[in-house]
Amino acid sequence: MYITKLCVNGFKNLKDINISPHPKLNIFCGKNAQGKTNLIESIWICSGVKSFRNTKDKGMIDINGEVSNIELSFQDDNREQIIKYNMARPNVKEKNVFLNGVKLKAPSNLFGNFNCVIFTPEDLDLSKGSPDNRRKFIDLSVSQIKNSYNSVAVKYENILEQRNALLKNINQGKSSKEDIEVWDMQLASMGAYISLLRYNYTKKLNSFAKRLYNEISKGKENLELKYYSTVFPDLEDKKDYRGEMTEEYLNCLKKSFNDDIRAGFTTKGVHRDDLNGYINDLPVRDFASQGQHRSLALILKLAQAYILKEENNEAPCILLDDVLSELDVSRQKFVISKIDNMQVFITCCDKNIPFDKKSSGKLFFIEGGKIVKKNR
Repeated sequence: MYITKLCVNGFKNLKDINISPHPKLNIFCGKNAQGKTNLIESIWICSGVKSFRNTKDKGMIDINGEVSNIELSFQDDNREQIIKYNMARPNVKEKNVFLNGVKLKAPSNLFGNFNCVIFTPEDLDLSKGSPDNRRKFIDLSVSQIKNSYNSVAVKYENILEQRNALLKNINQGKSSKEDIEVWDMQLASMGAYISLLRYNYTKKLNSFAKRLYNEISKGKENLELKYYSTVFPDLEDKKDYRGEMTEEYLNCLKKSFNDDIRAGFTTKGVHRDDLNGYINDLPVRDFASQGQHRSLALILKLAQAYILKEENNEAPCILLDDVLSELDVSRQKFVISKIDNMQVFITCCDKNIPFDKKSSGKLFFIEGGKIVKKNR
């Protein structure tokens, strides 16, 4: 899968962008605050995912503009497809998104059509950061290969919010304990489904990550990834998320009910789970060095790309937003060697990226939101 054409106008500071990217390597070079990351962001949202910078809708349109237009053409194994993503003031929430001329109900309906994986400097903290970041990573990764997953995850968060509000009311004597049952049933059903898909994805992730980490450590270290569930002691061989798993999840909620009332929130569930890493049998969280954390973060993102390739029988686009400058040369070369057969978009302030001199590609210079120069 690769982008054949990208036209952007009015998305943040970008103006009159009209390029035909190279099917392999594309480097966007320029000073800070010129629009390099905005260009990467415009590509990313065409995959159906929310902004990786948490940009609000109104912030996606240039501060002095009225409309934002993105048109992205991409080639997959079967044909060329076209995505159009348009927004206008004042109704910025009403996005007009089209796939091959057909208007979609929501941007999330783009899931599974155009696939890409993004590396940002913030991702380098994926290993040592909060569990919430790792949960978001898994949820996004699963959503890219299971279209229905995202809607279930969103519904779960909404139900969880309602249950937590009710717990506080029960604690204050404003609601009855019996009122919790309707929320528990819904939470258990969705939580069981999410648990199963996250666990199965972690097994795939572990398979790729073990091999990659062994390589980046030159065979000196062994990596193991495990999904930690606050509900299920063991998820191996579990399949019946509609029946047995939902019942087990429901029983867990009932057992922790009194603790939940005292705490004022739901203490057990997929919203409290984590992805745990072990290097040579030692927990990453407690014993990993800064270098090991960085290596593991890179491995997780590379494994995400490899799983997408395996599931869809074609490689995703890779977006590297100013991340190579944060790595030492050995890790730079490792990452580059592992994405050599994919279309890559890189942003940087320095064009001296350690690619093989035989590599072909395109170099674009960005200034003031415009492409001012391009070299083959």
